[in-house]
Amino acid sequence: MSGLLALLDDVAAIAKVAAASVDDIAGAAAKAGAKAAGVVIDDAAVTPKYVTGFKADRELPIIWRIARGSLFNKLVILLPLALILSEFLPGAITPLLMVGGAYLCFEGAEKVFHKLFPHADPAVEEDLSTGDPVRLEEDRVRGAIKTDFILSAEIMTIALAAVPDSGLLTEAVTLAAVGIAITAFVYGGVAVIVKMDDLGLHMATRSRLAAIRAAGRGLVRGMPTFLAALATVGTAAMLWVGGSIVIHGFEVLGFGWLGHLIEQIAHAFGSTVTLGAGLIEWVVKAALDGVFGLALGMVLIPLATRVFGPVIAAITGGKGGAH
Repeated sequence: MSGLLALLDDVAAIAKVAAASVDDIAGAAAKAGAKAAGVVIDDAAVTPKYVTGFKADRELPIIWRIARGSLFNKLVILLPLALILSEFLPGAITPLLMVGGAYLCFEGAEKVFHKLFPHADPAVEEDLSTGDPVRLEEDRVRGAIKTDFILSAEIMTIALAAVPDSGLLTEAVTLAAVGIAITAFVYGGVAVIVKMDDLGLHMATRSRLAAIRAAGRGLVRGMPTFLAALATVGTAAMLWVGGSIVIHGFEVLGFGWLGHLIEQIAHAFGSTVTLGAGLIEWVVKAALDGVFGLALGMVLIPLATRVFGPVIAAITGGKGGAH
């Protein structure tokens, strides 16, 4: 009997440790996911464009193919690379984060530049000019998965940096949980977004109730505005997150004057109010991080289009320039 009681005590202790581990993983995954929020928003804002121009019955299959490619990127390629970095080259995490942050700044600034100075994109025009829907779908899916790889790399690196020091297994499970949850959130949300106009059309034409028909018409009319707003939020999030990553990276590397200056300015604004000082400080800091991200991105645009793009094109045999 004493042996059985001892065994039960051991089982209970193991269960407590397992429950604590699950709590730790869940907490770390939630923290890492929150850190990657800006990239996630942009990912959700960018993806709907890949189903533009296709028949309604091809939209969800295309999104599903991109989602599978995204999971492959995160779990099969990037997760092992992240664990290798964490184990053998932890000092490389901050520079890689800064490179990814600079890329986000470039992407966000390029969108702002395109909005201010509209110009045709030859790659996009060639993509739309093809008369073969099968080839167009294959090209779109491949392009989406390539873009997702960059964003997924940034997400996984941010998540790795946000995970507290722990065992290799805990880090692996946490990163896998983050990758799966973010992929489900992004592409599940995208699937809902791209089908909302179909839902609105169904409500407007099939419902017997006038109120539901009116709501359906409003949904159809409102989706372009919603998508435009989502793209704007995504761009702002890219600049904010990218700028903050680069600034924080400089602080880690011993160049913290810019981060301290931004914090002082934010604190000065927060001290002018009695209520909501913390919120004011956060807004000002996020705005200044975004301004820095925009400035850095604008500097990177000519470098990317006239230096890095042609070099990459020469190595890969592809097309130079920014997309």
